[in-house]
Amino acid sequence: MEGVTNSVYREVVAELYPQWDYFACDFLRIPTTAPYPKKHLIKHFGKVHYDSDLRNKTIYQVLTSENAKTKETIIDLRDLGFKWIDLNLGCPSKTVVKNHGGSYLLKTPEVLNKILGEIREVYDGYFTVKIRVGFEDDSVFERNLKIFEKHGVNAITIHGRTREELYKGKANWDYLKQATEIVNIPIVGNGDIWTLNDVAACFSYTNNTSLMIARGALKRPWLATHYYQGIKENEEIRKEEIKKYLFKIYNVYSKYNYPKEKILRFMKGLIRYLFDDLTKAEVLKRTCLRSEKLENFLRIIETL
Repeated sequence: MEGVTNSVYREVVAELYPQWDYFACDFLRIPTTAPYPKKHLIKHFGKVHYDSDLRNKTIYQVLTSENAKTKETIIDLRDLGFKWIDLNLGCPSKTVVKNHGGSYLLKTPEVLNKILGEIREVYDGYFTVKIRVGFEDDSVFERNLKIFEKHGVNAITIHGRTREELYKGKANWDYLKQATEIVNIPIVGNGDIWTLNDVAACFSYTNNTSLMIARGALKRPWLATHYYQGIKENEEIRKEEIKKYLFKIYNVYSKYNYPKEKILRFMKGLIRYLFDDLTKAEVLKRTCLRSEKLENFLRIIETL
């Protein structure tokens, strides 16, 4: 996710919770003027480019539009040796939509078909897409799925909402099940997967092959570990995980000599969901957000 899943953050989560199968870098916006130099593509991916273990677990995520330098960028990513590229067609951001990227492309199947063709013309590696069920509605949901199948997309991650719904209500997993009947492509479930019970329920209801978890992983970055180790979470376990997680972030960012102000700003951004379900969660969140110094923030976390 943009502004979160940078290289250092992925290093933290990979060390603490190696049970996650794959990570994705935050999306690269493909420019419309001139392609980025290769060194920028590597910098965006992060230092894990030089760490074979973590590199092999990291998906290169891109976001594009009709007039962007898509083909040139994909060629460069291919030549740099990236084995898995994911196209973000789900982002609902106003800025992204205004520039006809992300979920906007779901309303223009002809353009989507063109972009998929450009990518597959030059890239035969593992290629996936993440989508919502549509923009205003689901009227072209099936048509878009057929386009993905036509271009040999290897898997489709589906968030069960339209762009217009943003994150309102509850994600409709019926679309995940429906997609498995429309195309012969692995479907990855996404949307409102917050707990181990949600994981089990989504697998059971949809028969999807796997799940992609975003906001749920911000709330519980330890979710995959607890899933595979059969840990049943309670408030005390949750508090201990939060402390371990946030102090690990502090230690790793400090190792790379990030300024304290930047570390504090990043850690404040992580607590949007992290304290949910704790007693007096809103009070705790407000207290942390009011911390003017990193030391004060860490002191609050230490006393959880």
